[in-house]
Amino acid sequence: MSTTQSERLRGLLEPLVTARGLDLEEVTVTPAGRRRVLRVVVDSDEGVQLDACAELSRAASEALDETDVMGGAPYVLEVTSPGTDRPLTELRHYRRALGRLIKAQLTEEAGGGELVARITGVDDDGVEVEVPGVKGRKPTARRLAFTEIARARVEIEFNRKAAEKTEKARQAAASDDESQEEA
Repeated sequence: MSTTQSERLRGLLEPLVTARGLDLEEVTVTPAGRRRVLRVVVDSDEGVQLDACAELSRAASEALDETDVMGGAPYVLEVTSPGTDRPLTELRHYRRALGRLIKAQLTEEAGGGELVARITGVDDDGVEVEVPGVKGRKPTARRLAFTEIARARVEIEFNRKAAEKTEKARQAAASDDESQEEA
């Protein structure tokens, strides 16, 4: 996909996406036999419902039909939400992954290597994480600046309920601490 086509598609689709309270994450055009696939990836802080994808797909289809941005060759429009293994590249991605387990590849300046940890806080400069303890040891807190993270992804957790219970207990304890401080 040429930069010009990419820019034109983004310029056409972004207002439709933001009008629905969504973020435009990615626009790609890939060949698929005699056709092309135009994939529009959207997300929001609350996630993306199927109805929102369907509504956006109809609006995008109408807008695309009114322009020549896709040219005359046939294409398939696909509106979707990001997969569970998508890279964390923006502040909003980390914010949406709060409480989730991530795998981060650290930069050489941060010591290199891979780190698996749970995000416990996010601000403009980086993330607070909890590194699970090994062999019965307690988890440890660590701060990672965004400049120390080369790549990161959310790790799929098959036993997420246990992780959610731990997070809820932590939040309840923090809330109790705040209540006691106010008293």
